[in-house]
Amino acid sequence: MTSEPNLLPRPRRVQLRPGRCRGNVQPTVDINATLARPQMYRLLIAADRIEIAAADPAAAFYARQTLVQLRRQFHDALPCLEIEDWPDFTVRGVMLDISRDKVPTMATLFALIDQLAELKINQLQLYTEHTFAYSQHREVWEHASPMTAQQIRELDVFCRERFIELVPNQNSFGHMERWLRHKRYEPLAEKPDGFTFPWGAKHQGGFTLNPLDPRSLELIEGLYDELLPNFTSRMINVGCDETFDLGVGKSKAEVAKRGKERVYLDFLLKIDDAVRRRGRTMQFWGDIILHKPELIPELPKDVVALNWGYDADHPFEKETQAFAAAGVPFYVCPGTSSWLSISGRTDNAIANLRNAAACGLAAGAAGYLITDWGDLGHLQYLPISYLGLTCGAACAWCLDTNRDISLSAAMDLHIFRDGAGVMGQLVHDFGNVYQAIRTPMGMSTRLFWTLVGGPDRKKLYEMVTIEEYDEAERRIAAAVAALERAQMDRLDAELIKSELRNAAAMLAHACRRGRWLRDPTREDRAALIADIERIIAEHRRLWLARNREGGLRDSVGRLEARREEYGRA
Repeated sequence: MTSEPNLLPRPRRVQLRPGRCRGNVQPTVDINATLARPQMYRLLIAADRIEIAAADPAAAFYARQTLVQLRRQFHDALPCLEIEDWPDFTVRGVMLDISRDKVPTMATLFALIDQLAELKINQLQLYTEHTFAYSQHREVWEHASPMTAQQIRELDVFCRERFIELVPNQNSFGHMERWLRHKRYEPLAEKPDGFTFPWGAKHQGGFTLNPLDPRSLELIEGLYDELLPNFTSRMINVGCDETFDLGVGKSKAEVAKRGKERVYLDFLLKIDDAVRRRGRTMQFWGDIILHKPELIPELPKDVVALNWGYDADHPFEKETQAFAAAGVPFYVCPGTSSWLSISGRTDNAIANLRNAAACGLAAGAAGYLITDWGDLGHLQYLPISYLGLTCGAACAWCLDTNRDISLSAAMDLHIFRDGAGVMGQLVHDFGNVYQAIRTPMGMSTRLFWTLVGGPDRKKLYEMVTIEEYDEAERRIAAAVAALERAQMDRLDAELIKSELRNAAAMLAHACRRGRWLRDPTREDRAALIADIERIIAEHRRLWLARNREGGLRDSVGRLEARREEYGRA
């Protein structure tokens, strides 16, 4: 038995001592001990006793989580040691997308929150566009299986018991297409008849609220009035990112006169005033204001800018300095790299998460928020995000001691609880199959676009060669080959295996479709139809194992488009 603790996150200081503490010894806890930092704790394990000294109740909770992990590894023969530990970032959060079709069940959320609490995460946000059951707006959410007010209140209590702040999240400017598609709200759209994204794709219908129409703010204030009382947090993430069509519709003249970022900032300040009058502090995504950094000093000095970026080389260093120089509090917000990928992007995720932590620490970030999105049908399964969530939690707690942590071994023990020690490396390698395609792309993979992209997205995958698809398929099979040897001590062990198998089937089908597109004689069309039908049936089953039914039809539609394509050929 090894005497070296395998902890996640790895603590800042560990001093091993001779001997073992045998038996189920219960710790004595001194809360509000005289310690130098908030959330700091000391854990002493001696042959005859276990002592916890904690700066505050949260620190005592984190010390107990460390003890839980030690017992998972060593059972009733704990090594004698002393740990002194505290976090790099006071706020260590996770944002989970529940608006791109997939709304988790309460059981899924409770289980995930418990896992995040063990990783010492202390803030959670559920990204919301249309998936809260607003009493006056039923037509927006009626097919989405939304979160209810009662469920939010239950989650809030559950989170607080684990020293996690559940922060309300309601996008309030861009990404309002689920609202603006309805006749009742269409008049509030900046461009009701649609527009073209910067990358050339067409969007049908409205996307961004018209900031010049007073009714836009009235709508948002009404949402806040119903949403906010369900949370004990005094913060709210109002979104306001990616206002792509701002200035191409009803505000075109005003934007031409004063500039897009000035019009944006004026509306953002009105939202901040609405938030402030309700006794809250505004968080907002910082991408638009960064286009004109000279405007950042006009922000109130108690808002929180969310500095997001999801590729390995995102310029966090430059962007964090812009907020820091203006005295505006900010979080760094990297991502799990799971979305638009099916299997993840392991190397990109790790580099992105570490880069955000390093730049955030250097510039004095107030927090670190790991984002987990679900763009275009949320086709990735939850376990695909575990590596990014785990790595991010470790970087947020202490970058120095976790920079070179063996994620695979730590995940085997604490996430997958795999006695065979194969799952950590399996998900790591599965998340790197995207590298078989030599031409990279940001925030997604060409294998993903080969699977879901229609003719309008052809340029995202048309340069991939048959040889690259062959290599990708070989890597997919190699990555999941060890799945049957896994011995996970989890209630959802068989579900995880099924999720990874179907994810592998989706990517293998992408390879087959890619070869078919390049040379229709290389693949049998009837076999492609049968294969995608099996994948669709399994996707339906797996979706309902962790998530509500709302949104499933839209998600499956991405795959059904392939079946229809084969049928027309």
